[in-house]
Amino acid sequence: MVIEQHSLFIPYLDGKLHLRQIKPMDADMSKPPIFMLHGAMSNGRVFYSDSGKGLACFLAESGFVVYVLDTYGRGLSTPKLHRGSKPGQGQIIRDQLPLIHHYIVSLHRNNPQIHWCGHSWGGVLMASAISRYPLFQESIASLVTFGTKRSIKIKSLKKWMMVDIGWNKLAPLIAWSHGYLAADRWRMGMDNESRSSLAQSIDWVRGEWIDHDDGFDYAKAAINTANQGKWPKAWFIAGLGDEVLGHPEDVLRMIQECQFSDVRYTLLSKAEGYRHDYGHADMLTHRDAAGDHFAQVKVWYEQIEGGTSS
Repeated sequence: MVIEQHSLFIPYLDGKLHLRQIKPMDADMSKPPIFMLHGAMSNGRVFYSDSGKGLACFLAESGFVVYVLDTYGRGLSTPKLHRGSKPGQGQIIRDQLPLIHHYIVSLHRNNPQIHWCGHSWGGVLMASAISRYPLFQESIASLVTFGTKRSIKIKSLKKWMMVDIGWNKLAPLIAWSHGYLAADRWRMGMDNESRSSLAQSIDWVRGEWIDHDDGFDYAKAAINTANQGKWPKAWFIAGLGDEVLGHPEDVLRMIQECQFSDVRYTLLSKAEGYRHDYGHADMLTHRDAAGDHFAQVKVWYEQIEGGTSS
């Protein structure tokens, strides 16, 4: 199926948020679209490419309309992060996700339901927004995450070097020097982080799930959401080769923390029949992913639309 890609720009603060629309040439706009959010030190390119690679393009070729966001300062959103950039992860949860969600709904007026899909920390921010806002609890058709964990509890030498030393100590020093975390320059990631986002994510990974700006208790809200049966159907995907940033044990721990009821968990490993023991990034970027688990994600969405359980 032939697909087309368009860059949409939505005014936000002193610039614009970039939203990539990827869809079939003859797209059915009455079907629920899929909205994707990248993680920390990343941008929307983890989901798509101009040449048609990536999960977003794969799903568009299967008939879905997909939207991929670059959060403030990342990817093609403007302005780029610079010294003095202040928006943190709280602004993504409280401002950017509601703004983009409403914008997508405005393009699909005959179907207010939207599928949400997040990679890594993007899944945490999405879960935070869902637990906080009844609007999302009513209008999100499903939540799919790749390598998403709220906290890191596993212990290993690699975790100690990457998280305890690299993320918790060296990254704040780099951010203080540049005025933001220049992750791309230091080859720590594909995009940068503001000092606020960095500090807030560090606190959440090793501490409580509470909003730094207004004290909102996301952990308590997550339990309330579960008690009210308001969580959408969810699928948490982990990779056996993801040894630190989305370790399978930490992914399972987030499922338990949120108390999802209608939830599926998949471990991408050779032992489970997949071609590789996928890692944190290559579960979305590996050349074999399309013929492996991407096909299962496609079926997942088709079954939800058909009213059947996967």
